[in-house]
Amino acid sequence: MDKKYHGIIPPIVSPVDRDENIDEHGFRALIEYCIEGGLHGLLVAGTNGETMQLTQKERNRAIKIAIDQVNGRIPVIAGVMDTSTKRVIENIKALEDMGGTCAAVTPIFYDRHTSQDETVRHFEKILKETKVDLFVYNIPPFTGIKLTPETVMTIADMDKRVVGYKDSAAAYTDFLKVVAKYKDTPFCVLSGATPQALSGILMGADGFVPALGPAFPKMFVDAYEAAKSKDVDLTREYDELIRESGKILGMTKNATAAAKYAISLRGHIDKRVMMPQDTILPDEEIKIKNQVDKVDGLYRSLKKG
Repeated sequence: MDKKYHGIIPPIVSPVDRDENIDEHGFRALIEYCIEGGLHGLLVAGTNGETMQLTQKERNRAIKIAIDQVNGRIPVIAGVMDTSTKRVIENIKALEDMGGTCAAVTPIFYDRHTSQDETVRHFEKILKETKVDLFVYNIPPFTGIKLTPETVMTIADMDKRVVGYKDSAAAYTDFLKVVAKYKDTPFCVLSGATPQALSGILMGADGFVPALGPAFPKMFVDAYEAAKSKDVDLTREYDELIRESGKILGMTKNATAAAKYAISLRGHIDKRVMMPQDTILPDEEIKIKNQVDKVDGLYRSLKKG
């Protein structure tokens, strides 16, 4: 079944200038690089996009630029996560005014950790008051709650506008329960845990959301295609390559800074992260650049066969 949302949909970073406003020129260039690399969609203003560091104005501006630059060529999923149901609804209404068609929604967070039942009511209210497609976004390290497969399924079955699930909980057994239920339906199940992603696709998942997708777009697309075609031997080789690329994120204590620097090496954006995050150190830059070069070389060798 061809699903509207599928494949490699990375959480694109948000390039910013010295005043921490979106660098529109760099952002547009990066989006084009992603599309030219064959990526199947973009998640804008997500965790990797420093959405909670951006002002509301700049978050909306990032989303608007992405929608405009993509111009319908691939799906754009916009992060609307916030600290209350009302605030999320306001974010989605702003998205609708910008011409957006899909929102990634987490449980609420910050003031206190919410429950499974409260999260169900959260989505019920959002569905009643908005019009766009919704992705359920399960990211326990940032929300303080791990959604159970049963909660995800309850939300998914509420309305056909709940079109997908991004799982960043790294609970593989739970993830596969959701995959099994929606394997032959329009509902999209994406892994946010890159080390488990290709095995998940072999088991029926629809794609994944790699932080380094904008740094290695063609490599991730080829990896997805290998797994989707059930070529187990080739998938195993790509799995090793993806794990090699994943080492980049651990080469500094701030994974967002590591991802931004690796992506900046492609020549479209600056490495700058937003305050008060740790910046990347010179020796870390050298390590990351060497690792990017290594992954590029391994990918070229794999393509040559």
